[in-house]
Amino acid sequence: MDFTLLQIFTPANIIVFMAVFTRISGLLTSAPLFSTYPIPMQIKIWLVCFIAFIIYPFVQSHSQFMIPHDIAGLTVVMIKEFAIGYIIGFCANLVFLAAELGANMFSIQMGLSISQALNPASGSTSPIISQAFTILLTLIFISLNAHQWLFSAVYSSFAHVPIGYSFIFDGALVQRVIYMTGQMFVIAIGISMPIFSVLLIKDILLGFVSKLMPQMNIFMVAMPLKIYVGLLLCMIFMRPIAEYSRILLEKVLTQVAALF
Repeated sequence: MDFTLLQIFTPANIIVFMAVFTRISGLLTSAPLFSTYPIPMQIKIWLVCFIAFIIYPFVQSHSQFMIPHDIAGLTVVMIKEFAIGYIIGFCANLVFLAAELGANMFSIQMGLSISQALNPASGSTSPIISQAFTILLTLIFISLNAHQWLFSAVYSSFAHVPIGYSFIFDGALVQRVIYMTGQMFVIAIGISMPIFSVLLIKDILLGFVSKLMPQMNIFMVAMPLKIYVGLLLCMIFMRPIAEYSRILLEKVLTQVAALF
């Protein structure tokens, strides 16, 4: 029995398990749902251990990893593993960031930018509307079983990018990540433009009204009208935005699976 345990807990096996643990830790550090809400760190660590324990036998059976002989080499390997997992989670989180950015754009137009609340994802304050859109994206994320897509992507990454020094962050990968990051602003404009454009037209019309009726206190009318019209538009466009976000999430997750 002791001999069997010594065969299992060899330095090579321990280092491979640490590498698997580190790559999954990078994923959960930046992935949506896991990084969006303040999940206790103890639960995250046990979840990473549980997933690493499941994936480890499959990685170990195909691993030809050479054990580093110094701390510097081991540090380089762990940084690489964490970076791979973090990139996968970061690219999957771009739709959430785009939705929050788009909601911030028309929240300012609605006049709700002053109503800030603590955002547990970033630790800072953000408008209430952007947090509502984050919750909407979270529900869509869960309905698509997108967390399984992420775990499948990180599992496939071990086949394409094995543990060791062989992987280099080449220009093609950097270009894909930059392209997906740039698409975040396109998605944000696509989400916010229907509501933002209607509110902008309303402001222009109120400007004409103030010129036609100078005796009218347009400021007292415009502020509550902005909020009412903005909330009404949010309810009207909620379903189209949800469908648009679902299509985007599927597209982004497909691109994430093809990153490595």
